[in-house]
This record gives sequence, C-alpha cells and structure tokens, in this order.
Amino acid sequence: MSDKCIIVRGGGDLASGVIHRLHRCGYRVLILECEKPSAIRRKVAFCEAVYDGTAAVEGILCRRIDSLEECEQVWQAGEIPLMVDPAGDCMIELSAQGKVAALVDAILAKRNLGTSRNMAPLTIGLGPGFFAGEDVDYVVETMRGHDLARIITEGPAIPNTGVPGMVGGVSKERVIHSPGVGRIHNMAHIADIVEKGQILAYVGETPVEASITGVLRGIIKEGYNVPVGMKIADIDPRKEEKKNCFTISDKARCIAGSVVEILLSEGVLPNTL
Repeated sequence: MSDKCIIVRGGGDLASGVIHRLHRCGYRVLILECEKPSAIRRKVAFCEAVYDGTAAVEGILCRRIDSLEECEQVWQAGEIPLMVDPAGDCMIELSAQGKVAALVDAILAKRNLGTSRNMAPLTIGLGPGFFAGEDVDYVVETMRGHDLARIITEGPAIPNTGVPGMVGGVSKERVIHSPGVGRIHNMAHIADIVEKGQILAYVGETPVEASITGVLRGIIKEGYNVPVGMKIADIDPRKEEKKNCFTISDKARCIAGSVVEILLSEGVLPNTL
C-alpha cells in the first residue's frame, strides 16, 4: 500500500466536494489552507477547521494539525488533516520524502496563486487561471453548463465571467457582496428562510439586505473583516431546499469525479489498494 498523499490547496465548498470524494475513494488527502479562509457555504467547507480545530462534511471529519508528523495519526483515525500553509512550503519536505502523488489546486481564486508543475509528479488546476500543459498538467472546467467538469489537457478553462451560475432560475441576484468595509456581524444564519429586503448582517454600521427571498445557503463567518465588493452571502430561491445547505453540491460532485478520473488515468491508485 502506498503512503503517498494527494495535496489539495484550498478547503472551500467546491474543494471540499473533491476532498470528500478522494477520501471516500481511499486516497490520503492533506489540505493546505490560508490563515483566514473566507468560505460562504461554511457548513460544507473543510476550511472551517482553521477556526474551530475540526470540521465535518457529510460524515467525514477534517482536523487541523500543526506539523506534518501529525498526518499519519489523523489518517489512521480515518480523518483528513489540514495545515495552514498558504504558500505550500510543506510540499518541499513531502516531495523530498517521495510522499506526494499529486497536487490539486482547488483555491478557486480565478487566477493561479503560485501552483506550478514542478511542485508534484501530477498537478491539476480547477477553473480559470491555469493553463494545462504549462503551469499544471490538467485543468478541470468549473463553469456551469455543457462543459462543466470537462478535463482539459491543453489550454485554459473558460475565463471567469463574473456572473454566478443559475440556481432556481436566479443568477447574479442570489449572490450578495459587501456594501462597505469592516467586520461583519451576522443577523441571520445559514439555512434561515429570509425575505427580500431583510437585514442579514451589518458590515460595520452598514446594513446588508437580502436581495431575494429564499434560503440563506451561505454567509461569511461572524467577525470577518471584509472589503467593499467581497462576496459575503448566497441565497437559494428554492425555500424547500434547506437540506442543500448541509450537503455537497452537484457542481462539486461533478468536478470531483473528473479529478478522480485524472488520478486513475495517470496510475495514481487509492491507498487502500
């Protein structure tokens, strides 16, 4: 059985869908995160372990660690380790030990924040900002539509349009951006039914109103210091779909399948085999 791991940069909701699938398939996964992750769909984001020590997504537990020496114990417990290492410095040590099988950049920053092909034997970038065959080996399309999760072997993903995907017949209206600068104080919580015009939060002294009526699918962590224009909340117009707040999305599962397909096609087998 191989002791190599899959390193995933980023632990937001889409990344967590990939991580969850990899873990369920038997791969050892190590998550690398920044010091202050800004996930909106926090109930399905492993990155919340940065703040709380642990985070669970659909029955799988992620545990924050402070050193690579802790990885083995966490894996043996059937959990997923997470380290705060935004630059990916730990990959140097792991690579020197021959313990990295692949790297998945799932930060979803719409640009490459430093991933290169020399970081791992196999590199995969999710979404725009990567060029397959140059800075990564493969790119997986993240734009909703006919090409969602398409595996790209040469070239980039579709450029970011700035327009959110359609959910329940609503696109850009469902996403709320910060109207001001300051710390956010939440008045509503994930899975609440909210009405259009209802105050969801305050950024400093500035109120944040619900743009539509629906389920508050996600809202940034209480106390987060946000700039003007930052995405801070997401409303699902389908009020009957409260359960979606606590489960991995169809988009994330679709992308996860493509990542597993790449690993298997490149001969990177699960650690359970």
